[in-house]
Amino acid sequence: MGDHDDARAWGEFWKANAGGDSTGCLPERWAAIETAQRAAWRGFAEGLRQGARLLDLATGDGRVLRWLREERRDLDLQGIDRAPKLPPAPEGTATRGGIAMEDLPFADDSFDAVTSQFGFEYGDVAAVAGEIARVLGPDGRVGLMVHRGDGPILEHNRARRSAILWAIEEKAVPATVIRALHDPRGGIAAAAQVAAALTMLGEKAHGRGTPAWEIPEAVRRAIMIGADRGAQPGAIETTIEAIAAQAENELGRIASLARACERADARADIKAAFAAHGLEPGETVPVAEPSGRALADFLTFS
Repeated sequence: MGDHDDARAWGEFWKANAGGDSTGCLPERWAAIETAQRAAWRGFAEGLRQGARLLDLATGDGRVLRWLREERRDLDLQGIDRAPKLPPAPEGTATRGGIAMEDLPFADDSFDAVTSQFGFEYGDVAAVAGEIARVLGPDGRVGLMVHRGDGPILEHNRARRSAILWAIEEKAVPATVIRALHDPRGGIAAAAQVAAALTMLGEKAHGRGTPAWEIPEAVRRAIMIGADRGAQPGAIETTIEAIAAQAENELGRIASLARACERADARADIKAAFAAHGLEPGETVPVAEPSGRALADFLTFS
C-alpha cells in the first residue's frame, strides 16, 4: 500500500467519523490518555509568542487545534490533511483536506510553529522536514507527537488485524453468508443462521468485542434488519459488501500505522532530516497511558 492507498484509507476513516469524536488508532477504553497528550501540547503552547501562526500537519479531526485553542485563544490555528474530506474544523480554527505534507501550499516563513500528532511519521520524513523548515519562520518551533513501535497502539491494532483476517480471510464471513443468502435451499433465514454461528465462533476464537465477533455480528444484524424491512437478498448483499469494505479499509489503516511506527522509531533519520535544514532537536518526552507505559514520544525542534 502506497501513499495514495493511505490517503484513501484515512479519508474513509474521517468521512465515517465526521462527528469528531473518534479516537483514531486508540481503543475507546484508553480515552484517559488524552490527558497526557493534552499536557504535552499545553507545555508546547506556553512557549509560543502572542498571536503566533501555527500549522498542524495531518490534522484529521483537528483535535490538536482544538486543544491549543482551549489553551491559547490568541493563536492563529490552521491544519491540513491528505484525506480529501475532513470533519468540521474546531471553532476558531481552519482546516483543509487533500493536501500532502510533502507539498505545502504556503509561502516561505508563513508560520511561527508547526505541529503534528501521529501524522508526521506517515509521510516522507526527509521531504516533510524540508517543507516544515521552509514554511517555518525565524525562531520557529516544531512539535511532533510520534508513535512508538513498542507501544500499546500498534500492539492493539495488530491484535485487531489478526481478528479481522480471521473473519474475512480464514472464515470468509461475507462470502460465506452471501452464498447462503442466494442458495435456493437457504435464503435470508439460513444466511442469518450462518452469520449467528460465525459470530459465536468469532467470540470463541478472539473474544467478544473483537473484529472476529464484530464483523459476523454486523452481518447478522444487517440480515435481520433487512428482513424486517422486506429487503430483497440483493440489497442485503450490498450491505454485507459494505461491511467487508470497512474491514478491508481498517486493514489498510493498520498497515499504514505499522509503517509509520517504523519511521518514527528511526529517530536518527528524523533528527538528521531536520538538522539538514538547521533545526536542532530539543528534549524527547515520553507520553504515557495511565499505567505508565509509553504510547508515544513528544519531539521538539527549533
